[in-house]
Amino acid sequence: MSGPIPDRDNDFVNDPVDRIEVREGRATTVGGLDIVRVLPTKGRRTVGAWCFVDLMTPPDAADPDPMEVGPHPHIGLATVTWLFAGEAEHSDSLGTKQLIRPGELNLMTSGHGIAHAELGLGPRLLGAQMWVALPEATRHEAPAFEHHGELPSLELREGEAKVILGSLGEVTSPARTDTALVGAEIRIRDTTEIPVDPTHEHGIVPIDGTVLVADAVVEPGWLGLIPAGVSELRVAARTEARFLLLGGEPLGEPIQMWWNFVARTKDEITEAWRAWQQRNGDRFGPVPSELSPIDAPAPPWIPRSQL
Repeated sequence: MSGPIPDRDNDFVNDPVDRIEVREGRATTVGGLDIVRVLPTKGRRTVGAWCFVDLMTPPDAADPDPMEVGPHPHIGLATVTWLFAGEAEHSDSLGTKQLIRPGELNLMTSGHGIAHAELGLGPRLLGAQMWVALPEATRHEAPAFEHHGELPSLELREGEAKVILGSLGEVTSPARTDTALVGAEIRIRDTTEIPVDPTHEHGIVPIDGTVLVADAVVEPGWLGLIPAGVSELRVAARTEARFLLLGGEPLGEPIQMWWNFVARTKDEITEAWRAWQQRNGDRFGPVPSELSPIDAPAPPWIPRSQL
């Protein structure tokens, strides 16, 4: 489940954050699935290199729709798929077909261009689809995919952290990273302190259970923003709670986001859009999926005469 980024999100930039701030996610639908979009949000496009976070929400029990996202393209980003419940099948233009279950990581690095599809298996699918913006040094490279069935954990005083990407404390994920960052699923039972890199900015996204970050209340589906300069996060919950911790060094590069593309200029996005609309196999190869490919909407900056 990936994107897309609507026009309203493309206008969002990073406002300075000098204290913990809380932003409410918003509900939308992607590929027949109800989601809450946590990032980008008004005044905040990125947290470190994390530039996109969608949470899959519980389906309608009386009429659940499966997740069916047909082949679609990406450039300039890595997709991070993380499930809390259910199963899904990933397929891509590298020839990959990979099942993913809770606690496993699918990491797809688009580089210059890749296409993929995702199919939910069964009626109950809960998880997060996240993007990491690739830096200038690697965003034009060849695409890649990796699956990790087991990931390391960090024991906390009142909880545990599963390290998805990057490093937390002394624990490092085996997954590829192109910038200094961290991504972790954390469960806590009470009040705990989480060691973090003070050079990183961070975001906390509760999945189930309200948490208190210092003196800021963060509800499920919301984003708690923590500025750089913090070496230990104090997080509390009245009952057991689960949340995502996302962070990294500030990207330091302005990005353009539109539909399923992350770039630096609108011209780059236009070029990728045309390649996808023309089914350019050199850039976006065929995907081994029975789902129908998704046509991209026309970029709003292209005159009708040039479509």
